[in-house]
Amino acid sequence: MSSPAYPHLLAPLDLGFTMLRNRVLMGSMHTGLEDRARHYPRLAAYFRERAEGGVGLMVTGGMAPTLRGWLAPLASSMVCRHQVSRHRQVTSAVHDAGGKICMQVLHAGRYGYHPFVVSASRRQSPISPFRPKALSARGVEREIRGFVRASVLARDAGYDGVEIMGSEGYLINQFTTGHVNDRTDAWGGTNEKRYRIAEEIVARVREAVGPDFILIYRLSMLDLLPDGNAWDEIVAQAHAVESAGATLINTGIGWHEARIPTIATMVPRGAFTFVTARLKPEVSVPLVTTNRINTPEVAEAALARGEADMVSMARPLLADAAFVNKAARGEAHRINTCIACNQACLDHSFRNQTASCLVNPRACHETELQILPTAHPRRVAVVGAGPAGLACATTAAERGHAVSLFEQAGEIGGQFNMAKRVPGKEEFHETLRYFRERLAETGVELHLGTVADEAILADFDEVILATGVHPRVPGIPGLDHASVLSYLDVLRGDAHVGEHVAIIGAGGIGFDVAEFLAHDPEQPSPSLSREAFAKDWGIDLGLHARGGVAGVDAHPQPAFRRITLLQRKDSKPGKGLGKTTGWIHRMNLKRRGIEAVSGVRYLKVDDDGLHIQLGEERRVLKADNVIVCAGQLPNRELAEALAEAGVKARLIGGAYEARELDAKYAIRQGTEVAAGL
Repeated sequence: MSSPAYPHLLAPLDLGFTMLRNRVLMGSMHTGLEDRARHYPRLAAYFRERAEGGVGLMVTGGMAPTLRGWLAPLASSMVCRHQVSRHRQVTSAVHDAGGKICMQVLHAGRYGYHPFVVSASRRQSPISPFRPKALSARGVEREIRGFVRASVLARDAGYDGVEIMGSEGYLINQFTTGHVNDRTDAWGGTNEKRYRIAEEIVARVREAVGPDFILIYRLSMLDLLPDGNAWDEIVAQAHAVESAGATLINTGIGWHEARIPTIATMVPRGAFTFVTARLKPEVSVPLVTTNRINTPEVAEAALARGEADMVSMARPLLADAAFVNKAARGEAHRINTCIACNQACLDHSFRNQTASCLVNPRACHETELQILPTAHPRRVAVVGAGPAGLACATTAAERGHAVSLFEQAGEIGGQFNMAKRVPGKEEFHETLRYFRERLAETGVELHLGTVADEAILADFDEVILATGVHPRVPGIPGLDHASVLSYLDVLRGDAHVGEHVAIIGAGGIGFDVAEFLAHDPEQPSPSLSREAFAKDWGIDLGLHARGGVAGVDAHPQPAFRRITLLQRKDSKPGKGLGKTTGWIHRMNLKRRGIEAVSGVRYLKVDDDGLHIQLGEERRVLKADNVIVCAGQLPNRELAEALAEAGVKARLIGGAYEARELDAKYAIRQGTEVAAGL
């Protein structure tokens, strides 16, 4: 039944042979748990929790239909019957919880990271070191049979359907565009021949699995490549897969090799729903829209405008398994919102680590990190209301401990209060909203503007210090000059910053400061405006350009100040940024005219500016302000005072180990410590 608050999002969807309880599709995400049989109990628990949370339909991470289609050696696949039993653990768990689930069939093609990769042609991918073998006509037939076999095995394993992955630059997509496909046989040379493989796969799968099995086709509706498909070619593909037997068509945006962000936090919410809306009048089957839809309000609005029939949310269901149920109860304010940081989901996947979530460390660890009621309630003091302290205090209180949280500032959030001010990181406002709600609902006694000391803390059973970090001040002569500022001075908004700026330190904080200072406060942030984002990155919102980008010039906002970003290391500036988002930050600053310099020796700061040495050359950077972003040191003064007073305390977050403002680590550690009290 639909909710009064979200009547479109929570309305059932009748597929003819089956009914979905709402319009929420949990999109495919590779978690790392799919790759090994021993992890399937954990995978089952992960999906069960989200089925219990009310999701209408879920899709697994991609399963290769043949060994040539592996993402990596021994990665997830569905190629033989003995694999069926492990998958039944997943489908049984989901069905017991009242949910439905499809298995995604994904052939990596030239994106595979192994020497047996195949593709439409021998064109090598820029994101894999292995050059593919061009499939022969017989080879194409063999891979198609693999899709059919995998789908039949999925049905036998209890799945409600399959999703055929035809987007994001994987094998089918490699056939459907001239970007890779230079064949002249029955599988290339014309648009119809290029997308024939998609049509054949859908038709043969439908014939093999029967009419009462959900068949989703993930169609690349916007390649974001200059030689990607034109809009009329995409429409023709949609008609073909609909006629071949697709139940639903899901929206795919961008190839993995495209140099335009599509799901990171600097992408506006719902930035690509217009693409699905454009296809809506062309087909009769329900369409699913996707990408950067992270609140029920954004999802409801897209459906209410008639842009789609369902909404795919992948990472938002990592962040909060109960997303749908909370929305249905009118409790959207209690949702732990995905901030699209990619730090624990995609970054982990690309490092062959188990995925999780920065704001929800239990994601994919449901059987390991359990928040259970305590049998021995204790009086717990947590000092510091930054990410680590907030996670620890609310988790401990949820378990039944009596928790007092002390914060010397006048608001909660710690370093999040700086991050939320950086253009492209506005989603941190949502995390702070969530923790405010959590503090209230768990009954944490919050003391703002309070300096906790030995006298206050001595009577608690447990004392946990999340006192954070302070900036490291390097030994550079002249750092007491009036032109020198700390990143704290800048991001807290207290300091006036001049037109010419030199930033010491090119790590995550240095990049954030550069982005903050480069933005013209009178102009809309591209992360908050679809139109500004499209102009910034060169996307044709009218979809007249081939691939959505051919011939479209990007017009990024020029930097509001003249900024030079410097570091001592000889490595590329920003090398330590997120694996899947670092390239965006580096490219964005470069496009806006910000200079980044490595291998710098800092000599001094004086009235002339910042004196540096590069190799044998000495320079003076004329800077109105020199901003120090040279790392952090843990705040341990209170820990030392408590130790002298005989009060036992444990350190968490930055106070335990100073990192590059690592909220992922801080929230996870705070949660784990509270779970073990």
